[in-house]
This record gives sequence, C-alpha cells and structure tokens, in this order.
Amino acid sequence: MALQPFTSRLIADIGISMGDEGKGRLIAEITEELRESTGTPNPVASVIKVNGGANSGHTAAGLKLNLLPAGVAETQTRTLGIASGVVADPRKFWWEIRPLEAKGYPVLSRLVIDERTMVSDLTHRLLDLAWEHYRVSVLGEEPRGSTARGITPAYQDETGQWQIFYNDFLGPKDEFVRKLRGRIDRARKTIRHVCNVDEKTWAAMFDRLTEAETRANEESIRMGTFPADEFDFSRFRSDTPFALREDELIEAYWMAGSSLAGQIRDLREILLADLREEKYIIGEFGQSFWLDKRHGFSPNVTASHTFAPEFFLSAGIPNQSIHTFGVAKAYDTKVGTHTFLTQMDDGHPLTAILKKLEYGTSTGRQRMVGWFDAVEKGDALRYAGFQDLMINKLDALRHRGDWNGELRICVAYEDDRGRLYHHVPRRDSLRRQLKPVYQTYPGWSEDISKVRRFEDLPAAAKTYFAGMIRSVISCASHGEPWPADLPNVRYLGVGPDPSQIINDLPPTPELLAEFGAQPASKSPAAKGA
Repeated sequence: MALQPFTSRLIADIGISMGDEGKGRLIAEITEELRESTGTPNPVASVIKVNGGANSGHTAAGLKLNLLPAGVAETQTRTLGIASGVVADPRKFWWEIRPLEAKGYPVLSRLVIDERTMVSDLTHRLLDLAWEHYRVSVLGEEPRGSTARGITPAYQDETGQWQIFYNDFLGPKDEFVRKLRGRIDRARKTIRHVCNVDEKTWAAMFDRLTEAETRANEESIRMGTFPADEFDFSRFRSDTPFALREDELIEAYWMAGSSLAGQIRDLREILLADLREEKYIIGEFGQSFWLDKRHGFSPNVTASHTFAPEFFLSAGIPNQSIHTFGVAKAYDTKVGTHTFLTQMDDGHPLTAILKKLEYGTSTGRQRMVGWFDAVEKGDALRYAGFQDLMINKLDALRHRGDWNGELRICVAYEDDRGRLYHHVPRRDSLRRQLKPVYQTYPGWSEDISKVRRFEDLPAAAKTYFAGMIRSVISCASHGEPWPADLPNVRYLGVGPDPSQIINDLPPTPELLAEFGAQPASKSPAAKGA
C-alpha cells in the first residue's frame, strides 16, 4: 500500500505523551521512506535538535543519545543541527562525539551548533540539585524528579538575560571568562542563601553528579575513550564551602567550547539553503507535548516548548507549512512524580513484564507503566495537531507468563459525582481527583515481533490497534463531527530494531471501518486497577 506523501519538506518529530515514546527511531523510518520515494540517497539534508538539552534521551540504531540528534545514525544526512532553542553543555558534546566517532559514525564533520545556542555548564547542574533540595527540604513538597542535567536553570538564564551563547567561544576569551565568573558567583550565592543548602549537602551534590555521569559514560570508560576521572566533578569543588575552583572550571569549559569553533555557525542560513535545494529537514523534539512548560502541569514539565511552533522559533526561519508526526507507545509510561491516572497496579502481571523494558535512556530510572490514555493523546491532536502517527511497542502487550488478560484503553475520566471528562482538565487539582474510564479489548498470545505486514497481525492485535486510533480521534473531537482529514497512522513498531516496523497500514477510514468497532465493554476503574 503506497504511503501518503508528506505535506511539507519540514517534518516535526514530536511525542504526544509524557516522553519515552521512541521518537528517536522515527528519523530512520522517515529517511528510508524518502530515499525510496525520491530515488535519492540523501533526501534529508538536516536533522536538527529543536529544544531541551542533555535531559532528553533517544535510542537510534542501538545508539543511546542525549544531546545529539538521532540523525547521527543516518550517515548520509549532511547536517546534524543544534538549534538556538537548545541549552547545551560543551563538555557533554565531546562525551557523546568521541565514542560515536570511535564506532565509525562521522559526527564532528556534520555537526552545526547555531551561534545563538545557549551554553549550559556545571553551575546549572548544581542549581538543579539545589532547587530540588529547596523544594523538598525547605518547602516540604514532593520532588519534581529532575534529571539534574541543569536544563531549567539554564533556561532561567535565558529569561533573566544572563545568556552565554556558543558564539562567545568565537570571541575574546576574557569576555567569556567575565560572563562565566558572573554566572558562578550568582549560582553559589543562590545555592547558599536562597536554596538554604548546607555544607554537607553542597559536598554531596558533586558526588551525585559524578556517580550519575560515570554511570552514563561507562561504555566510554571501558572503551578507553575517556579516563574515569573525566567525569569526576569533585575536582571543581573548592576546599572552601560554597566555592568552586573557578579557574579550573572556566578553563575546562573554554577548552571544550573553543574546540568546537569549527562547528559554530549560522544554522538559519544552512536550513534556508536546504529548502532552496528542495531537501527535507527533520526537527527532533527532545520532550513531549505534555511536558511543555506552558501547556503541561508544573512542576512536572520541562523548561522549553515541546511542539511544532517551537521548530520555527528555534531554527530561526519563517513560519510555513510543516508536517507533524505524533509518536506514542501502545501503552503509557511516566517517570518522576507525575500524576498517572492510568498507572497499572504493581501486582498486575503485565506490570512486571513491561517494567523489564522501561528504563530512562538519560538517567536509567525505572519508568512507571500504565494503560494507553487516549484522552491525553486526543488533546495533543486537538490542540497541537499532527498529520501522522507512529505507534511503538505493540509487541510488548502479548500474553505470556502469568499474563493472559484483557487490554485497556482509557477513553474518558470520571469524577466522584459521575461526571465524564473527554479532555484533560487544565486545573491540576481537579485532574488528580479523577479516575479513568476504560474500554477493554481481548489480548493475543502470538509473537508479532517478526510481523512486517499488517494483514499478518492477529485479529485481536488489529482490533486493539484500531481501538487506540478511534479513541484518540473520538476524544479529540468529542461532541463534534470528526474532521474530514483524519490523522494517518504511518508506522507501527513491533520491536526495538530498525527492521521491526510495519508500514503498510491501511488509511485511517479503512482501518476503523474494518477493525474499529467500539467494544461493548466500558467501565470506570479506580487508579491502579
């Protein structure tokens, strides 16, 4: 079955849940499809990272990436762009680049860091931990579950007009030194006098960062790419409490950043040239719709904007037509302290199966798992919009071991008075009180990880898949006629490998007409059921 053509040469890769949907693998699928449809080996000229920083984690072609876009694995893509909406630690660039180069992936020759990309550094990571300490130990609130990569404090420097840009590495060193010394002074005073961090906690912050970064870079240490002490943050801590070895810290960042001088360019001009050549550009978003700092639920959000309009603000090119992909999994996951209405009970047999698959790429944290929430995805469709869908990990839901029960899709929320909600309430205190309303679907026992054609899926898998799509559209359009142009389901993932994709999916109207009849079973269930 022929795939529908993309509606634009600009393509946005966006998660429509709470992250961890498998957005990274989409880059390879789009690129391969365009190779076949255009007959050219390099139809995608640029893959750009649009937002966030090293807090996002993507896996592409078996490569675990944080700061670099997943286009790394597509070696014929000529530009790996870091757009101006990203906050990036120059030392982290090298920690990712050198191991990838050692494995044979050309990175440095393709990397372009926009001149106006913002520099993040150790002070932001310390502030990240300090504000978490303030939130928990001083205010007595729940932790936000931060990655401690310093992302929110780095964006606070943007709104506070204290930016250090990557083009500062192209100017005189003394100007960079002046800016970073000011940043260090502000950070240590904030940590001590505002966040009320004590001396013991201050010292422990360096140990925590060292442990986390050493764990994240275990492979590089084993390969001999870096010595273990490269990731020892205690060398920047002064013997004087709440002070840093400033000269050593400044020199480390100047060396890391100035060594990237050949990669620091005006990304805007490169992207405009790509469009003149009628090439494709993919914008890779680090976080997902429900983590948007304005439209998500604080404090469990990121510090950037996470859906299509940010493509243009970050890339710095004019608004124009853009083709948007929404990416989700066949079930839901969350990390940190998110409200999780569809979370599965820890005693459910499927919980144990899914948790074996679900660890954060960036932090290694165990993810919580839950049933597919069509209300969240429906709002992402209604308010953010997407032309195409990619659903991953359908294979994970098959019956095995002690699991042989029904699958569930959340199609509404219900309050204690029986009122139904088909959109996500914007008031968090209300949202936390609601319970999910589920439709149930029969499961299947067949291993579908080797299936490559839709027609070869078990009937129950087809019905559940169609149920997800129907439920998302129904929630998005609740109380209104469905739109004439329905989102197209372009790819269905049935395993983690690049080959484990089904892409001959029927058009949405055909899919729903044949397999999408609404099941009779619909019941409210308590959280955790």
